[in-house]
Amino acid sequence: MKAISLTGPGQIEVIHRPNPDIYGSDDVLIRMKSTGICGSDIHYFQEGRIGDQIIQYPFTLGHEGAGVVERVGSQVYGLKPGDRVTIDPAMPCFACDQCLAGRYNTCRNMRFLGCPGQADGCLSEYIVVPESSCHSVPDSISFDQAALIEPLAIGVYAVKQGLKSGMKIGILGSGPIGISVMLSAKAYGAGKIYMTDFVDHRLALAVTMGADWAGNPAVTDITEDILAMEPNHLDLVYECCGKQEAVNQAVDLLKPGGTLFIIGIPRFASWHFDVNDLRRKEISIKNVRRSNNVVDETIALVASGRIRPDSMQTHIFELDQATRAFDLLSDYKDGIMKAMIHI
Repeated sequence: MKAISLTGPGQIEVIHRPNPDIYGSDDVLIRMKSTGICGSDIHYFQEGRIGDQIIQYPFTLGHEGAGVVERVGSQVYGLKPGDRVTIDPAMPCFACDQCLAGRYNTCRNMRFLGCPGQADGCLSEYIVVPESSCHSVPDSISFDQAALIEPLAIGVYAVKQGLKSGMKIGILGSGPIGISVMLSAKAYGAGKIYMTDFVDHRLALAVTMGADWAGNPAVTDITEDILAMEPNHLDLVYECCGKQEAVNQAVDLLKPGGTLFIIGIPRFASWHFDVNDLRRKEISIKNVRRSNNVVDETIALVASGRIRPDSMQTHIFELDQATRAFDLLSDYKDGIMKAMIHI
């Protein structure tokens, strides 16, 4: 089979390797149809690491995927060949204290697709995952939409942590995760939604897809502009870009008792906060680690039309064109938001 292999910083090759086989009784062999490229994939592509997760070359990336079941293990009863599925890239152990508490996203023995030292990714023609990572999707959902369930589930999980109907929120960073948060927030009844980004075409797309206001910090004072419209400040702010400046803006934008949700992956080791502002406003800070127990709910939201993600997928490539996709995403070229790889 063909697979996309990261062979060095900024270097991608199409390689040929044997088709994977089923070894476990709960294994499912999937013929991949569509895979989205995530911002974390770009981190690995450019730098070879995220924090202490360091690539050992060669390595196959990709964790946003959908495909068709080819074969199942002897103890798989919920799926059969020909079923259309989206893949939850998280493979928790279901046995540690975190899993037993229902916190599968913080499993102490987590294996995650496309994560160094854990599991190869799904930028390949075939992949084997446990049945627990496979979620059936109806025929009304395209394979591209099914692949987008993974980032959309992060948005759904994030907004379910504290959003109440009518709340006014900020989303700092209008990439695919920021858009996923925005679409989820609208589905769950958010009031006004304010978004920011340094890339103008992302801001334009955010407004087209439902944001009430979008601004570029490079050309305007984000805090001043938003607070002119919302003098009582915002209820919640979602940091979706991994930038220290965004965290600073979030604290300024939040009302007393507000909550900052940190979703973005920074390229540095430590966040810094103004203690006086945090203390006096009694700001809560909550990290969002991927998603947990919301994949089927996200599928239902897309199937019902309450979440419409199609405009997010701006570019489509074949497997052999993956290098072009990574290059465009690295430099925000050609109006790109989300690149989908058709396999």
